[in-house]
Amino acid sequence: MSKSTLVEPGTRVRLADHDPDANGGLSKDAPEVEARLEAARAKMTELQGRLYAESKQSLLIVLQAMDAGGKDGTIRHVMRGVNPQGCSVTSFKAPTSEELAHDFLWRIHAHTPGKGLIAVFNRSHYEDVLIVRVRKLVPKRIWSRRYAHINAFEKLLADGGTRVLKLFLHISHEEQKERLEARLRDPRKCWKFNPEDLKEREAWDDYVTAYEEALSRCSTEHAPWHIIPANRKWYRNLVVAELVADTLEGMDPQWPAPACDLSGVVVE
Repeated sequence: MSKSTLVEPGTRVRLADHDPDANGGLSKDAPEVEARLEAARAKMTELQGRLYAESKQSLLIVLQAMDAGGKDGTIRHVMRGVNPQGCSVTSFKAPTSEELAHDFLWRIHAHTPGKGLIAVFNRSHYEDVLIVRVRKLVPKRIWSRRYAHINAFEKLLADGGTRVLKLFLHISHEEQKERLEARLRDPRKCWKFNPEDLKEREAWDDYVTAYEEALSRCSTEHAPWHIIPANRKWYRNLVVAELVADTLEGMDPQWPAPACDLSGVVVE
């Protein structure tokens, strides 16, 4: 599955070529779906324990999507069962005045995972080539240089032992409309609605262009992008869970040896 979602480094992305409604030939109620999801979660739990104990490498999961793309739901459903002691979630909002006084990666670096840990970014440093570009918050001469800065930053993380897994949750324009309307009707979700979402929706085509360039220019061997079909939430969750589990498996964390000889230890 990872091959079908992978943005091969050096290729040009056209989101129109990726079906956000894909389901992998599965149906929501198929027993296989829940079985595979539970298997992926179980693998994640086991491997996270090893990663934490080994304390030599770390995993950074970057989630990006259009508004209502399902970042919160993905975190809630996929990371269920992961030990919170070894996992953090950071949601990046508009930068503060202190953050704006530094380079754009300053606030990001502080939240990257330490050895043995998993960090999830709900939005990320990519906002500085997405919303910043679309809203013209800084001149092109500034944001256009940031792709190279991002690639260098992610290479720095990779060289230091952090595996970077970047996931773009791909929904359609029609699906976004339905989700925004659902927020208005549901008292459990209407607090999420922001009139600014409608302005952002008007700029859909501009965001598509910005995402296509970010995905194309910043999918690298050390930090590749994956485009996740996300119209069907259940399929999105399955794809992401298996990608995270497979990534941890590829990192191959090992239980460390005891710090001393335990052969003669007796617990009274």
